[in-house]
Amino acid sequence: MKKLLSVLLVCTFFLTASLALAAQHADQKTHVACSYCGMDRTKFAHSRMLVEYEDGGEVGTCSIHCMALEFANAIDRMPKQILVGDYNSRELIDANKAIWVLGGDRHGVMTSRAKWAFSDQAAAETFIKNHGGESVDFDQAMKASYEDMYQDTRRIRKMRAMKKMKMKKQ
Repeated sequence: MKKLLSVLLVCTFFLTASLALAAQHADQKTHVACSYCGMDRTKFAHSRMLVEYEDGGEVGTCSIHCMALEFANAIDRMPKQILVGDYNSRELIDANKAIWVLGGDRHGVMTSRAKWAFSDQAAAETFIKNHGGESVDFDQAMKASYEDMYQDTRRIRKMRAMKKMKMKKQ
């Protein structure tokens, strides 16, 4: 009887863990690719974002750069919840409660000046200690995204043009 109970407990643990992991990343099944650039949101789980609007709609992006584009394009839609992938765990966390790190030596997603989200201050401070950058809130990170938009867009266009030329040569 003890053996059966132990087996049931282990199975329950693994089933619960599997369901939690599946629910945790359900947004990546619903929104496989970024709505703006088409990048794989599973590959960029550490920077992905998800906005749930008051009208019931939602949009998934690969990064805060593409979420800034979404907010500019959907100016009349009111966000109910804004989520971002925690840099370390890849779990979605509340973007407004996250500790954001702006800059540092790690190249950002869709941007030269990185913007990473962390669920706790200690993790953000460890990142800053190892890679540089500064701790900011969501509003400051979003403002930086808009400030960087023109240069980032120019850089992306140049990279895509070079990629097209390289493909033509092959």
